[in-house]
Amino acid sequence: MKKLAVVVLFLTCAGSSYGQLFEAWFNGGQSLLSSRNLGRTVPATSGGSADDFQFSDSGFRFSFRIAFNGDGHFGHEVQYAYSRTHLLCTPCVPQDQGGMAIHQGGYNFLVYATPEGTRVRPFATGGVLFANYVPPGSSATSGGGQTKYGFSYGGGVKIKVTQLFGFRFDVRQATTPKPDFGAILFERQGWLRMNEISAGIGVGF
Repeated sequence: MKKLAVVVLFLTCAGSSYGQLFEAWFNGGQSLLSSRNLGRTVPATSGGSADDFQFSDSGFRFSFRIAFNGDGHFGHEVQYAYSRTHLLCTPCVPQDQGGMAIHQGGYNFLVYATPEGTRVRPFATGGVLFANYVPPGSSATSGGGQTKYGFSYGGGVKIKVTQLFGFRFDVRQATTPKPDFGAILFERQGWLRMNEISAGIGVGF
């Protein structure tokens, strides 16, 4: 009888545990760009301005993330993200050259404030990434984009709702060198900053 009671207690505790070693997430939200100036349409000696070409400041974003957590306070995530912006040309007619895509992929290391198995897990994160910038009228599948490498950092919180399902909120910044689209733009300099504000749902095992 005592053995049966121990087994029942074990199963009860196991059923109430929120430990997840593998997680899959879908996030959606907003991409806010800063340091958006890309360069001149002509060299400086011929006139023009450093912000002749620039990206629009915001657009939608979605991402898929897979997380692998340890038993304590550390975890790892790999991700793919897709966001939209517009390429703007101040001296051109029309000024809006059209919508364009930014594809991102990368790895992030996570440090959780609470140990594996707790329901609410705030975290800080940092990692490396690549971003493929696809100008209007081009396609990434046909090699029309330009790839740049950079890093990302930020934080968020994961909340377990049931043993299987959960929610998360993320605020991050990813930064890469600015694209020049094959030297079409002159005097490109600095780094582009892509700020993410998103929420997501996921499953864990």
